Amino acid sequence: MIEIIGLISPFFGLIALGYAAGRLAPHPIGGLAWLNVFVIYIALPSLLFQILSKTPVEKLGSIGFVVATTLSTFIIFAFGFAIAFLRGGRDIPAATIQGLGGAYGNIGYMGPGIALAALGPAAGVPVALVFCFDNALHFIMAPLMMALGGERQPPLAMVRQVLVRIFTHPFIIATIIGVGAAILGLHPTGPLDQTLQLLAGAAAPCALFAMGVTLALRPLKRVPPELFAIVPMKLVLHPVVVWLVLGATGPFDAVWVQSAMLLASLPTATNVFVIAQQYDVWVERASAVVLVTTVLSVATVTLLLYAITTGLLPTDPFA
Repeated sequence: MIEIIGLISPFFGLIALGYAAGRLAPHPIGGLAWLNVFVIYIALPSLLFQILSKTPVEKLGSIGFVVATTLSTFIIFAFGFAIAFLRGGRDIPAATIQGLGGAYGNIGYMGPGIALAALGPAAGVPVALVFCFDNALHFIMAPLMMALGGERQPPLAMVRQVLVRIFTHPFIIATIIGVGAAILGLHPTGPLDQTLQLLAGAAAPCALFAMGVTLALRPLKRVPPELFAIVPMKLVLHPVVVWLVLGATGPFDAVWVQSAMLLASLPTATNVFVIAQQYDVWVERASAVVLVTTVLSVATVTLLLYAITTGLLPTDPFA
């Protein structure tokens, strides 16, 4: 346990450092804009490209793994949406944000750094696949459900919006280019490779620091009662569902199962707050979900990593 704590504490420490900086030097949140541009458009895409371009092609075609992990995330979204819809007066937009709160983990900012540090380079490909297809799922569900809930627009316009959001997202572009480079056997060398390595190494520190600052500038004003359902759904139920679905559809490599469970256990992504702002629905409470799940994930992620790395939690629940 001490080793696990030592392994992941720098990652949560960077979030805490960003949070402290945001509280002690409360500059406007707009000051983060260029750091976020660097993380989202340059550093993290470089990391994903580096991982995928050097991966054997046969490992990139794991359709069964992609289907199982994406289905697991959809199950959690549908479950969270149904609970919120029935309890919240059949409000589709608000229920959509709550469903995303339980299913949309911080797999971009936190996922690659923690998974690679805890599970090694073999975690790179499953992390990239989960990231790509989970994000595609959320990009589809958010506008679709909002359209059903009142944000009416022509079907073709909605399809176009979804496709643009998916295929212009820098992470997904980097994934496509990385897979293409792997298929063609193109591997950057020399100064270009060194530049990509520097950018990839900067991804996790900058992303986690920016996340901490963002949380500091959106303080928790009250604890919404919905958190008592969303928090366990995100931090506990999501990784359990991933574990069970992968076990039922496998077998898969142990590191791939562990990577998928680890990503599922991560706290709610800040993108859920961004989506809430975009549609002006459940904004303050979405911010609270991100903050509370992030704080509590320090304990839950540590316990999960301890369980899977010590063998207390087998990779196949049906073995």
